[in-house]
Amino acid sequence: MTDAVKVGFVAFSAAPRGVLVVFCDEALKFGEATRKALGKAAETVKRAAAANQFKGKSGSTLDIPAPEGIKAERLIVVGVGKAADIKEKDFLKFGGVTAGKLNGASETVTVIAELPEGAMQADAAAAIASGIKLRAYKFDRYKTKKKDNDNGALRADVSIAVEDVAAARKAFAPAAHVVDGVIMARELVNEPPNVLYPVEFARRASQLKKLGVDVEVLDVKAMEKLGMGALLGVAQGSAKPGRTVIMRWNGGKKGDQPVAFVGKGVCFDTGGISIKNAASMEDMKGDMGGAACVVGLMHALAARKARVNVVGAIGLVENMPDGNAQRPGDIVTSMSGQTIEIINTDAEGRLVLADVLWYVAKKFKPKFMIDLATLTGAIMVALGTEYAGMFSNNDELADRLSKIGNETGERVWRMPLGPEYDKLIDSQFADMKNTGGRHGGSITAAQFLQRFVDNTPWAHLDVAGTAMGAPKTDINHSWGSGYGVRLLDRLVAEYYEATK
Repeated sequence: MTDAVKVGFVAFSAAPRGVLVVFCDEALKFGEATRKALGKAAETVKRAAAANQFKGKSGSTLDIPAPEGIKAERLIVVGVGKAADIKEKDFLKFGGVTAGKLNGASETVTVIAELPEGAMQADAAAAIASGIKLRAYKFDRYKTKKKDNDNGALRADVSIAVEDVAAARKAFAPAAHVVDGVIMARELVNEPPNVLYPVEFARRASQLKKLGVDVEVLDVKAMEKLGMGALLGVAQGSAKPGRTVIMRWNGGKKGDQPVAFVGKGVCFDTGGISIKNAASMEDMKGDMGGAACVVGLMHALAARKARVNVVGAIGLVENMPDGNAQRPGDIVTSMSGQTIEIINTDAEGRLVLADVLWYVAKKFKPKFMIDLATLTGAIMVALGTEYAGMFSNNDELADRLSKIGNETGERVWRMPLGPEYDKLIDSQFADMKNTGGRHGGSITAAQFLQRFVDNTPWAHLDVAGTAMGAPKTDINHSWGSGYGVRLLDRLVAEYYEATK
């Protein structure tokens, strides 16, 4: 994680330093503190806005170098649109837009957190700070040479001017830990597969012990003893042995039922014997995006000392095609005792999740359980890269995820489950097949997973389109997005409020 961008809070009365960032609406109106800071430069803004056809629309910017009337090196005006239309997630966007306008070189920046009608609330100012840090993240550690137009990662000292400094700091304290969790997830997804393989991934997850997380790493012998034949069937084709990592944050009352999150961690996926096409296979280093999210989430929850009991579990493998790899036609026995006929070795993620879901459901008996997986290309055909596919056996859990997804911008779209789809994965030779064919591919994958959750309230998030390679946004220009950390952290926070 990077600390190259430092964000702090100061009072409105503090003198602006370096680059000055202010906010206006569609009428080019500013708040009182902003007008005071601008002084005569407010006229400069009007002239520049007319010349550049700047209308103050939400997320638009006006960049004025060396503005007359103030000492700022640059003046950046960020449009917020109509005040009545501003939503909670927009403040995160405004922070991201701000960071996007800054140069890669070291900068000193003052952001006046004020809307035309008055000072931003503490939570809004904290969201501005979060957006700045999220957008500033860049993964370039393996570059030894920089292009002329590449200034590298942003380095900046940002002061956010607010009405109530203490309240803003208090609001940002937990939010900063969530940002760190998102960045941790991005780092894991962005790492090359020769660096981040199952054993190394497990080692990095074990570093959460420093935050008070209990971490247990199951090696091959431990998984064999437990009967995790589905997961081990995937791992057997690689020279890199598989691992399962169980992370526990005990922030709630002793004996309270935990909530659980499970992540698919295929550190590289060739497809196995059913090998993928060469084109874009390098992207399969990101097939552990679900596991990355769970680790980032556990970091966020532990760092902000969430007052709930949480289990995070990740199954870590490589899916490789060596002489020991499983074959189409093989039958494996899962930890649940259910047998699975392997039809396509590239439908491997559900095999990994099957054993980990069963383990968590039976050992910890969670209040609810959510898995995240870059599971199917079919979900991208259905939803593109704007929504994660959500499948659930519990309407209340699904409704909560939908609501929070809309609030945070990490959106989910509920997809169907039904016994009719079970027929597509019934096997002539075993209890089930690991794929049901081309039609409804993301649905039959979820239907497969549902057989391993028993009666636990459960949701499956297919994040194939959102965890890696998704379009750049105002708060993310990284290939790995860290999708899911903010969504699930908010879910846990609301769960705590509802049960305390």
